[in-house]
Amino acid sequence: MEVIFQRRSIRRFTEEKVSDELVEKLLQAAMAAPSAGNQQPWEFIVIRDKLTFENIMQMHPYSTPLKEADVAIVVCGNTSREIYKGYWVQDCSAATQNILLEAQYLGLGAVWLGVYPVEERVLGLTNLLNLPQSVIPLSVIAIGYPAEQKGPVDRFDEAKVHYEKW
Repeated sequence: MEVIFQRRSIRRFTEEKVSDELVEKLLQAAMAAPSAGNQQPWEFIVIRDKLTFENIMQMHPYSTPLKEADVAIVVCGNTSREIYKGYWVQDCSAATQNILLEAQYLGLGAVWLGVYPVEERVLGLTNLLNLPQSVIPLSVIAIGYPAEQKGPVDRFDEAKVHYEKW
C-alpha cells in the first residue's frame, strides 16, 4: 500500500540512465495487470531515441517531461485481440498504472501522458511509430530517475463515497 500512496507524477528527471533490466521489470508489472476475458490486448513500444521524443513533443502539448526522460513506454491496445469490444482501454489503463506503481517501487519517477482518445495524438503516434491499423496508442509514460521529490497526497474524499445507492 505504501507504493500506492507514495506514487506521484514526476515530470523532471536526472541524467542517470535506466537499465534495460529495470525496463523489463516495468513491462513485467504491466503484463501482470488484469484484462477482460484475460485477452491481454496490450502492446508496448520502448523508446530511448531523443529524436523520437522530440517528434512526440511536437504533436503532444503535455509531453514536455520527455525532454529529460531517459526512456518512454508507449502503451497500446491491440483491438484484434478483443473479445469484449472497447475493454482494451480499461485493460491498457491497468497496465499503465502498474508501470507507474512499479516505477515508484524501483525508485524511478514516471508520468502518464494521455494519448487516447485525443484523435490528433492517436494519429500522430500511429504514424510516427508505424502502428498497424488494429493497434491504438493509449498512453506514453515518461520514465527516469526523479529530479524532484514529492510527498504523498491524501486524496480521500468521504463526500465521494456512497453506500448502496446515490
